[in-house]
Amino acid sequence: MPHFSDTHVESLPFAELAERFGTPLYVYSRAALTQHFLAFQQALSHRPHQICYAVKANANIAVLNVLARLGAGFDIVSRGELERVLAAGGMPEKVVFSGVGKLDHEIERALAVGIGCFNVESAFELTQLNSIATGMQKTANIAIRINPDIDAQTHPYISTGLKENKFGIPWREAFALYEKASRMPNINTVGLACHIGSQLTQLAPFIETFDQMYTYYLALKNAGILLKHIDLGGGLGVCYQQEIPPTPQAYVAALLARMTDPSVEILISPGRAIAANAGVLLTRVIHLKQVADKNFAVVDAAMNDLIRPALYQIEHAIVPVNTQSNAPKRRYDIVGPICETGDFLGKNRDLALEPGDLLTIRAAGAYGFSMSSHYNSRPSAAEIMVDQAQAYVVRDRETLASLFAGEHCLP
Repeated sequence: MPHFSDTHVESLPFAELAERFGTPLYVYSRAALTQHFLAFQQALSHRPHQICYAVKANANIAVLNVLARLGAGFDIVSRGELERVLAAGGMPEKVVFSGVGKLDHEIERALAVGIGCFNVESAFELTQLNSIATGMQKTANIAIRINPDIDAQTHPYISTGLKENKFGIPWREAFALYEKASRMPNINTVGLACHIGSQLTQLAPFIETFDQMYTYYLALKNAGILLKHIDLGGGLGVCYQQEIPPTPQAYVAALLARMTDPSVEILISPGRAIAANAGVLLTRVIHLKQVADKNFAVVDAAMNDLIRPALYQIEHAIVPVNTQSNAPKRRYDIVGPICETGDFLGKNRDLALEPGDLLTIRAAGAYGFSMSSHYNSRPSAAEIMVDQAQAYVVRDRETLASLFAGEHCLP
């Protein structure tokens, strides 16, 4: 039985959830999160590995807690994400700290709790990390993130592996940095890392990247620089409309078939592939509006709740909950109340709609709530987690008063 149908999530009707919790509402399925994580876990089960969920995809502590209970590690990019992982019961030794602009206090906190690895992205960061670790009398485990200059064939905003991107260190510069790191007293070089982008729907860029990474790993090994792991990042895509991305099993099999050293540990950091199709955004039609030859369905969710359609031109599937509507089918733009022409959740959708109907915006579990904002002073939506026939509030709906609770007028 699918975790999401047109009318239900697991055993609960969307209509009941809307009545109990209001809309707009983020709805997550525990069973879907579990299934998507275990698909990676099982594919890698016969090799040394660690699956580090990319916290930026969905940082709700209930989501993180479900994954921590399954044995997940976590890929973080800020101290805030680290604190969320710790609050959710994540093990610090399974945390990898990525990102190009780590601050001193973030590094200090990560060293204090004993995270597993820092992915170093510049020569400056290596010196910074060694200096802080020395002052704290700690040893920092590191991997150096390589920029392989490979086209991930994805949206330019989420491509991270080209030479013009801000991420990582060019191949030719990394070898000298590994040699420098090996001489630093408070640095323990344990890995090699990369990440080329998100929402990849073909295996070819992954394979090209892995071939470069593994060749480099062997070259380092031959030079006496022995590494424990290769961190391949994340990026495996999901189906939003017509995409057919590789399965986790196909993705892992394609990589492992090219690896001759059975001892090296594989780290991957899927985020979207675990969380996206474990969540939907539930919204209600406020009214229908016709302008010239255009039909608009105005809903109570908006670009502040889900910015991905406007920012990345992602076409999320939009499914009516009322499957018995007698309304005529028309072509609608699904738009919100925000004062922007870019405030749309979907365009040119053929739907039979009436005011008051509920819609589910699919594949919204990743980069949905985590990228939401208060634009137009709109409170954040509530988030709930469904576990079979039970629904749990995992984030309260924000109140109007809390919008400006930390703001102050001049005396």
